[in-house]
Amino acid sequence: MIKTFVNALKIKDIRTKLLFTLFCLVIIRIGSQLPVPGIDRVSFLSFLNSQLEGTSFLSMLTGGSFEQMSVFALGITPYITSSIIMQLLTIAIPKLEEMQKDGDTGRKKIAEITRYVTIGLAVFEAIALGIGFNNSGYITEDNKVLAVIVITLALTGGSAFLMWLGEQITEKGIGNGISVILLINITAGFPNDFSNLYITFIKGSENVVKAIIAAVVIVAVVIVLTLLVILLQDAQRKISVQYAKKMQGRRMVGGQSTNIPLRVNTAGVIPVIFASSLLQTPIIITSLFKSANSPVNTWDTILMYLNQRYWCRFTTEGLAKYSVGLIVYLALLIFFAYFYTAITFNPLEVANNLKKQGGFIPGIRPGRPTVDYLTSVLNYVILMGALGLAIVALIPILFTGIFNANVGFGGTSIIIVVGVILEILKQIETMMIERHYKGFLSED
Repeated sequence: MIKTFVNALKIKDIRTKLLFTLFCLVIIRIGSQLPVPGIDRVSFLSFLNSQLEGTSFLSMLTGGSFEQMSVFALGITPYITSSIIMQLLTIAIPKLEEMQKDGDTGRKKIAEITRYVTIGLAVFEAIALGIGFNNSGYITEDNKVLAVIVITLALTGGSAFLMWLGEQITEKGIGNGISVILLINITAGFPNDFSNLYITFIKGSENVVKAIIAAVVIVAVVIVLTLLVILLQDAQRKISVQYAKKMQGRRMVGGQSTNIPLRVNTAGVIPVIFASSLLQTPIIITSLFKSANSPVNTWDTILMYLNQRYWCRFTTEGLAKYSVGLIVYLALLIFFAYFYTAITFNPLEVANNLKKQGGFIPGIRPGRPTVDYLTSVLNYVILMGALGLAIVALIPILFTGIFNANVGFGGTSIIIVVGVILEILKQIETMMIERHYKGFLSED
């Protein structure tokens, strides 16, 4: 990995792309410190720490910008949500489905629509936050209406700028821009998380042996999670494909063998993000619009069950009481794994393409039997991938619940970080291979 990176720096084109990406990341971190005017940030942060212990996931996606209520507080979550909406609409609306199949032109049109939807969602979320701040007394300005307008413009502008910056990284930098932004936001919280772990379990321990054991356990959990994610990202189920021989002129062509690689984690980190977002949204919205003096009701108790910080806690109230949210979370994770894969991989389309090209799976007849075989294999692979994601996501939650560890990173963040880093390294290796190949062809 290090050797690949060092060799990449020797190539001017790759070095320029890396420096451009680094410059964009510096801008993102600077913007994460710029406060939105008119908000009492100290009181808001105190409220988050006391009432919204479950916002660690949102804080992770925004790199701490939401807690500090900076101009990048919304992060790229509106863009992620709009992308999800467009994928769902592509299935429901034939016009969008035609655009998606219309090559680069259609994809550009869908991308343009996605941008407009992103701005609309950002405006809606910003207005909701502004009204929530006003109801909770976190606006310091006398003119509340003007303050809400300013907050809306600042948050919407920050989210739109991040979306634009992500597209610039994809076009002129290294890696997928949105994934790279997620990467820098997540890693920005790692020092504070490890510092909290050190203070809580190592420095705060009176027994030296317990402190050493705690340090070993923390390091071991991180290493095991990282290895599991790498295995999950690279694991594939290859389906052999044979192409029939045929006469072309006076020559016999075809007959070669290949395979269809099915990734075990076909949906990537999408199911984890979707499931976590669905559980976080009602907690945040309800808490912001609820008055500070409102009594605790049944709805508040239900929302507490959805809070990850309470899961897997062995309390006097019983483990089963707070495990309801965990069961819902795992069910959503498996559901979205199947749902997202169904959008991105169509067994019927693959079977038809194989039939048109004269290919077949050994032992399986072309047509409907091929579709049934691909579907059965895909369902098994998705289940294994979903269970793998569940294990990776569950380990940090289990340790957080049992030992009450106050950290923002977990299985979701490690999946994103490792996946994006592997993607960037593969892109760099591909660029290096293409450069050497072109250089070889251009030699006299």
